Amino acid sequence: MSQHAEHFSKWRSVFFPIHRFELKKVIPMLVMAFCTSFNYSVLRDTKDTIVVSTIDELALPFLKLFGTLPAAVIFVLMFSKLSNMLRREALFYTVITPFLIFFMVFALFLYPYQEALKPIVFTSWLIDTLPEGFHSAVKCLENWPTALFYIAAELWGSAMLNLLFWEFANEIVKTCEARRFYTIFSLAINSALMFSGGLIYEASKLGQRLAPEGVNSFHYSLNAIMGVVLTSGFIVIGAYWWMNRNVLPDKRFYDPEKAVKAKKKPKPKMGVFESLRYLARSRYLLCIAMLVIGYGMCINLVEVVWKGQLKLQYPNEAAYSEFLGFFSMCLGVVATTITLLGGYIIRNRSWAGAASLTPLALLITGVAFFIFIIFRDYLVGALAIIGTDPLMMAVILGMVQNIASKATKYSFFDPTKEMAYIPLDPESKVKGKAAIDVIGSRLGKSGSAFVWNFLAFTLVSAFGKDVGKAIATPIVAVLMVAIIFAWLAAIRSLNGQYYALTGHEKDKPKTKTKVAPKATSKPATAAV
Repeated sequence: MSQHAEHFSKWRSVFFPIHRFELKKVIPMLVMAFCTSFNYSVLRDTKDTIVVSTIDELALPFLKLFGTLPAAVIFVLMFSKLSNMLRREALFYTVITPFLIFFMVFALFLYPYQEALKPIVFTSWLIDTLPEGFHSAVKCLENWPTALFYIAAELWGSAMLNLLFWEFANEIVKTCEARRFYTIFSLAINSALMFSGGLIYEASKLGQRLAPEGVNSFHYSLNAIMGVVLTSGFIVIGAYWWMNRNVLPDKRFYDPEKAVKAKKKPKPKMGVFESLRYLARSRYLLCIAMLVIGYGMCINLVEVVWKGQLKLQYPNEAAYSEFLGFFSMCLGVVATTITLLGGYIIRNRSWAGAASLTPLALLITGVAFFIFIIFRDYLVGALAIIGTDPLMMAVILGMVQNIASKATKYSFFDPTKEMAYIPLDPESKVKGKAAIDVIGSRLGKSGSAFVWNFLAFTLVSAFGKDVGKAIATPIVAVLMVAIIFAWLAAIRSLNGQYYALTGHEKDKPKTKTKVAPKATSKPATAAV
């Protein structure tokens, strides 16, 4: 082999360690990962724009606690029931289709006619009757089409990306392939953020050009955005359909005989609450749940404060959306860059070392952001010297914090979390993953929402909105730090259990890709 060929092989092993015959399996999975993540990022920015601009930032924790958490529980009840009734392929189509139908209905009917759909008389009476701390909740009821869109957009990320895509990947990807494949999947997921941010940014400007004077320009932007979301959703369906007919029958990628034998075995009929009791008996799955809950709580504790600053800086709906598009593009660039380097770290360092990078990033950037928010009144003179003001600096620091935490989440948290599922038995993978990724992620976000709702209902009602939020900020900062330390403790515990199940040495990761020992078929409870 020539020197040039050796150099190329070395770099290819770092950035794209995929064999040629594996492309048939990897490429359609990359398409699914990209389009699913693209839709999630677009929907996330759009829902935040509509809710924060139409209501306020304190509506976000209310919707998380009283909207997305009950919806997630209902979804898991239905998913658990359907998973016992339908084949995997039919289950996938049954889950994705209602999402796409709702997004189309929202753009064409609910959003354009939302003023006519508001129960103005009832909500006006509630605002006059209830304390100020409840006003954001009442406005969510008044703007119920927006609230439904927020809930559906939140569930897309949990149901389609965290649950269905990664469950499908965990089923068809072998343990020896995961260290190579999963970082490539994460690269596709992260690169989608750049394109979604570009869509949001350009759609916001397009709406402003097309809308007549005095007409809400965001309506035009929303139609363009939802049209692309629907197209991307149909591409996901097409890629999944092609995989089931052209890839999975190939024994090099998936053993159909083994799958048939598994189907002939009686399938466990565990309900959601039985699944939760099963999780409670497994220290392994509880540690994974702590990772998911810890991330969900920490990122949302910070985001409520940041998005409040963002609304003050960009009160216009189109300007707010345009900034979020720019934010997503920056996030995609940073996350893609980190993923290129992160693949090497995941393949050649310990599982715990890679998994710890996300909580450490949240700890460092989150503490810096909260310190600035709490003491920014003392920094007005210093900021004036560099030509900015405290509000704009708060927006910038919050953006840096979100980019750092989410980029490491996509690059390290998601791949390492999914790797932890692979050694488990089929029951733990399906039912345990459903409970953790849908209910667990919602519990994380709803836990932070409970904190913010409690502070809003008490402090805002007692001292007013501005003073109440100022008092709540240091309380939230201390809670975030405590959760991160609990998260790191769960990583340390899970690390030993993971290597016990996979058979890999805990502190001596392989420097070259090798076929891992066959994963044990013991259930997760064996690791307790």
